[in-house]
Amino acid sequence: MGCGATDVVAVLRAGADTVALHRVELTDLDRPIGDADHGENLNRGFAAVMSALDSAVPETPGGVLKIAASTLISKVGGAAGPLYGTAFLRAATTLGDKSELDAAAVVGALRAALAGVVARGKADVGDATMVDALASAVVAAEAAETDGIAGLLAAAADAAGTGAESTIPLIARKGRASYLGERSIGHLDPGARSTALLLRAFAEAVR
Repeated sequence: MGCGATDVVAVLRAGADTVALHRVELTDLDRPIGDADHGENLNRGFAAVMSALDSAVPETPGGVLKIAASTLISKVGGAAGPLYGTAFLRAATTLGDKSELDAAAVVGALRAALAGVVARGKADVGDATMVDALASAVVAAEAAETDGIAGLLAAAADAAGTGAESTIPLIARKGRASYLGERSIGHLDPGARSTALLLRAFAEAVR
């Protein structure tokens, strides 16, 4: 089954609902190692994305993601806006003007999103960032591509959750948390957690 522009809007709406639901948790995770604003910033950003998409839905999935990207970049402070915005923008660019997405296109979009985040944040796996969740998700999605969009997103969400948990024993090497050095050990990275939450919401919406 293909996935069109209205389906992508529904998936993003599920993500926005999840961010709203976990807003306090994400901010609490950010408090000891960051600016204590991750949940609030993301919630404001995704609310703005849905407001923009309520006004007009583009004809293609890539067009939808482009609106999400530009809105997040312009509305969200801190690192989250540029990183998530870049992820959506790279995904949108990869999708081009496809009117319907298949499993291969979704995997390609996830791969492009990861490349965008790595390029923008200069982070790698093991640096205790959202890359730990997203990279795990991409590997799992690639392996599960034959299971269709719902199957690969479910696999990606599971892997992202594991990747996020893997940040707890790590020393943060990027972002505000890196200033803490060894004191960053023992903390779940909020960006990795929000990545896992979003992918779970996307998977549930498609399922």
